[in-house]
Amino acid sequence: MYRQKASRIIEISKILIKEYGGIVPSSLDDLLRLPGVGRKTANIVLHVSFGMEAMAVDTHVQRISNRIGWVDTRNPDATETELVKLLPSYLLGPLNGSMVEFGRSICKPIKPLCASCEIRECCQYFELLVAHQQ
Repeated sequence: MYRQKASRIIEISKILIKEYGGIVPSSLDDLLRLPGVGRKTANIVLHVSFGMEAMAVDTHVQRISNRIGWVDTRNPDATETELVKLLPSYLLGPLNGSMVEFGRSICKPIKPLCASCEIRECCQYFELLVAHQQ
């Protein structure tokens, strides 16, 4: 996919120069108008580049927030909406990176390492797992 990504970067760069005077826009709507930019990418740009409180939802955030019981959603947009309602705004930006790392190392999609998990006592998935084993 590196060719497609390289092509998108060139295309977006041309649009930024032509339509935005070479400046990356700082609004969600403007970012979403750029080709290949979805909500996750736009929210990461808003947080990392502009210090805004924005919730980027990827597969890790989607899976983990549903698994532990924070939300009960079926798609990233719904998850973003619910997390924004649930969490303090200062956590929205940093949460993505933390959950990605947590999802790769502990709360894996298949065979999560619940025995090593520091939050298992407040996790809906772990509660169901324990109940099923009894």
